[in-house]
Order: sequence, then structure tokens, then C-alpha cells
Amino acid sequence: MILLVFNPVAFCATGQEVLNEIQNRYEKTNDYESNFIQEYIGKVMRQPNRGEGKVYFKKKGMMRWDYTVPNQKLISDGHTLWYYQPEEKQVLVSDVSSVLKERTPLAFLAGEGNLSRDFNLLNLNESVSQKKDNYVVELSPKEPLATLSKLILTVDKKTYSVLQADVFDGLGNVTRTRFIDIKTNAGLSNSFFQFTIPPGTEVIKMQGSTAPSAKKGAPLK
Repeated sequence: MILLVFNPVAFCATGQEVLNEIQNRYEKTNDYESNFIQEYIGKVMRQPNRGEGKVYFKKKGMMRWDYTVPNQKLISDGHTLWYYQPEEKQVLVSDVSSVLKERTPLAFLAGEGNLSRDFNLLNLNESVSQKKDNYVVELSPKEPLATLSKLILTVDKKTYSVLQADVFDGLGNVTRTRFIDIKTNAGLSNSFFQFTIPPGTEVIKMQGSTAPSAKKGAPLK
């Protein structure tokens, strides 16, 4: 009875209710940080490419992916996006509006986008694992995209935090990102999302809608 009073959508929740709860959670989140493990699973690949590190988001389009494997960074201050590969001494620079658009898969983590507005609900299931109490939400973009055909979110039933995001492209390749040790509203400063280009680094400016993408373990964009 206590659970029913304090968490009314925990039982017999509809897909729309779950989407609303996810959206409400992240609208109340000013900043977000988490460790992550990421896999790119290609249809013709025998072994997935793997990446890991720490990710940070802040409202108004700020984000920072600090990879330890492979060694690379993807940083946005809400206006400019830097994709830095130190081993190649190269940084790709682009307008963040060409990458972190309102309808990108995880835009709502950075205070952009709206799940109900941007996606159609395909299915809602509960996790089959006895040790985990999660929702699994399957979505498709309302506007067809070559880079995104389907999005599957694994969501904690109690907190509505996204624990895993599976992004399918039009060819059936999957980028899977698991979020671990999530922290919110830690007071991250705007300056944390700035990037100073190291001396001797080749700068490549991307034009138009062309966005940088990682060669190994590309982050969700």
C-alpha cells in the first residue's frame, strides 16, 4: 500500500506514463554525470568495438564525453563541439546545432528534446531479470533518420533514470551505452564544458550538417 501511494505508476503503468516520468526527471535535472561503458555492435562485425569513460551533461546543450578507452574527448559548450583525438594530434570542430539537435537520442539528458514529441512509442516491457526492476521502452523517431531507426531505453522503475540506451541505425547497427554511478545536480560549472586546443594540434573545421564521429566507440550524438 505504501508503494502504491508514493509511486502510483509503478504498477500497471502505461508507456505514455513512463515516458512522462522519464521526461519529468530530466527536466528537473540541471546537470548529470555518470561512468559509461559503450559498445558499437555492427551487423557484420565478429566483435563489438568497446569504449568507456565518464560522461557529463548540463542543460542548454552542454556535454562532455571523456573516454579512457579509446583515448579521446567529445566536448560541447552548447555552441561549439570539439572532437579531440590526442594520439592523432587532431581536433574536429563543428557547430553543436548540427550534432546535438532536439531529436538526437539522448538530447533530453542535456536539457534538449522531448521524448513524447520526438518519438513514437513502439513497446513497453518489464526487465526479465529477477535482480533488476526496470522498464524497457522501445521508441522510433517520428521523423525518419538514417542514423536512427529505433531507440531502446532501459529505465529504473523507482527513479526513472536511464540505465542503458540502445541506438539502432538504418542498417541495423547498434550503439549500446550503459550508465553507471549516476549523479545529478552536482553543480557543474559552464567552464567545465570548454575546451582549449593544445599547441601543435591540427584543427579541422566541419561544415554544414557534417558532424564528427569517433572511429572507435563513437559516442551517442
